[in-house]
Amino acid sequence: MGLEAAVEAAAEFLNKAVKPVMVGGPKLRVAKASEAFVELADACGYALAVMPSAKGLVPENHPHFIGTYWGAVSTGFCAEIVESADAYFPDRVMIANGPAFGCVLMRDFLGALVKRLKQNTTAYENYHRIYVPEGHPLKCEPKEALRVNVMFQHIQKMLSSETAVIAETGDSWFNCQKLKLPPGCGYEFQMQYGSIGWSVTAQDVSTMLRCGQKTIIFLINNGGYTIEVEIHDGPYNVIKNWNYTGLVDAIHNGEGKCWTTKVHCEEELIEAIGTATGAKKDCLCFIEVIVHKDDTSKELLEWGSRVAAANGRPPNPQ
Repeated sequence: MGLEAAVEAAAEFLNKAVKPVMVGGPKLRVAKASEAFVELADACGYALAVMPSAKGLVPENHPHFIGTYWGAVSTGFCAEIVESADAYFPDRVMIANGPAFGCVLMRDFLGALVKRLKQNTTAYENYHRIYVPEGHPLKCEPKEALRVNVMFQHIQKMLSSETAVIAETGDSWFNCQKLKLPPGCGYEFQMQYGSIGWSVTAQDVSTMLRCGQKTIIFLINNGGYTIEVEIHDGPYNVIKNWNYTGLVDAIHNGEGKCWTTKVHCEEELIEAIGTATGAKKDCLCFIEVIVHKDDTSKELLEWGSRVAAANGRPPNPQ
């Protein structure tokens, strides 16, 4: 009874919409509903987006995929389509204090909707009309200081069905969201806890070595706490730099397989990636990338200004 009522109400609402969209959330994984979600997208023709923490749960080569919906820092043209829709179909998106009903499995709900929704490609057609492909970063001059956008071009080329991306807290949130995941490429990141720092990360690296992981770690060293700089700058955001490759070498301590290096320019990065994927492919590889302290994504600049504005609001009198 509950499933039929839910499907009936949802179908009646969505079939009246002019330009509905689908937005996948992180709990698609928990519900094991990613496949059913894509089947519904195939059937109804809606434009298909994901929340940032759901990246990788929906194939990015889907013909109606329009990117990540993240408000003002969404994938280009995605926010315009989602926010102009007259009906959202948020699946496994967490809404604090929202209504919930736990007696219907999402897979069953989506499967039943496949047979009930009318095809409606209006939102995707609107996206297709306004979409302009992204540009490419300017090429580096020989031995020019490495830029983050150039580095991520090379990381993009490393991705395959045999790889997975793990994005740490910071500007990597935004830069990794822009990576195009090939089918089968995994993706993990978290937004709930902020940066816990090297005390935890050192144990992570230690455990990777002990377990024989063949991970490639890129540490982007910009000499400070750049994500906080864009929220509220001050001397407290200039941190004491460590010898990070030396720290990993100390953790290695001659046990297990480990290779570390520092890179300052594109030529050194290309050489390091070649070594990490070639001669040292059986090692844990740690590549420290030295970049300018103000080298940030445009998304971080936008996000930081909005967080700063929110932090500057007067207290709400209770």
